Amino acid sequence: MYEKQLLLIPGPTMVPPRVLRAMAVPPVGHRSQKFSQVVREVSQNLKKVFQTERDVYILTASGTGAMEAAVTNFINPGDKVLVLVNGKFGDRFAKINARIGAEVIRKDFELGKSADPELVKEILTEDKGQEIKAVFVQQNETATGILNNIKAIKEAMGNHPALLIVDSISGMAVADFPVDEWGADVVIAGSQKAFMLPPGLAFITLSEKAWKVNETCKNYNYYFDLKAAKKNLAQDTTPYTPATSLILGLQESLNILLEEGLENIYKKQQMFKEIVREAVQALGLELVVKDEKAASPAITAVKVPEGLVWKDLNKLMLTNFNVEIAGGQDELKGKIFRIGHIGYVQDMDLLTAIAALEMALFQLGFVKDLGRGVRVCQEVILRYKGETK
Repeated sequence: MYEKQLLLIPGPTMVPPRVLRAMAVPPVGHRSQKFSQVVREVSQNLKKVFQTERDVYILTASGTGAMEAAVTNFINPGDKVLVLVNGKFGDRFAKINARIGAEVIRKDFELGKSADPELVKEILTEDKGQEIKAVFVQQNETATGILNNIKAIKEAMGNHPALLIVDSISGMAVADFPVDEWGADVVIAGSQKAFMLPPGLAFITLSEKAWKVNETCKNYNYYFDLKAAKKNLAQDTTPYTPATSLILGLQESLNILLEEGLENIYKKQQMFKEIVREAVQALGLELVVKDEKAASPAITAVKVPEGLVWKDLNKLMLTNFNVEIAGGQDELKGKIFRIGHIGYVQDMDLLTAIAALEMALFQLGFVKDLGRGVRVCQEVILRYKGETK
């Protein structure tokens, strides 16, 4: 039954049959008129999902490729940058900036805490010479299950000329992010999260302010040169050979997202968040993020209780129930686990996952009576279903 595995990790996420069928076609010419029509349609629909009037460029790369592009196209060696870190991917932004020779002002936040807009305001206010060129932040940090308040961070920046560069790889089409309205300058996303595709595509959009900074950037770029992406998109194509099959899948996944509607997706993700958070607490487990507003609608991080070994729990979930969830990363390895509720997921999938988690915990002796987690799942689902009557 391997083909029916329930994959509930932060990404890659499960892929809908409609998208799989769209990708299961013979290769197409990436410079053909037919494929240019696909690129044109996909580009317009990406703008709708990003809630922007700007162009959104497609890169054939994982999300980290877009992160690198979001640094190397705007930051010169020696530039000062402010990087807000809630986990592994904030740390990655800091490392990419350090690798190209930027002077990194790194601000780490306590586990389970979102980035503090007031701290951003304080740092930028003290930057009298306006030497800080950019503020880097994740909208959604999957390593710790944190949702940062991008709107508040932008407002805290005031009139400081620094760019706001946002990693929305796991946040786009999960939590509301009207890019133009909130004034983010550079925003990136990736295919293997809410876009319900395999890894391999990344997306990036730029403000006019960011383009002006790009014109003066002397950093080396070739494959991730956004000037080349802009020039080619004007002709409904890409600078280099793209992942054509993934873009055909993207065409269909965007259709699915827009058919459902962004507002409905945001409500659904809120329900998923509540299902998992309330259920794991009913099982006696402790959440990493206590603040509901700061809790990710894409993934829920849970502390591994004392006396329980993550590897044992993970093995039971996989071998006995065919459900895959994710462990912690780096310094959090073995200390937390993460349940993804992003992409091609429905409420019944989460009910199954909580049932599997509950049974695994029962087998490990952590849960004494079965049914508490499942019951809470059912109650949350019915609470939301009742709202639609």
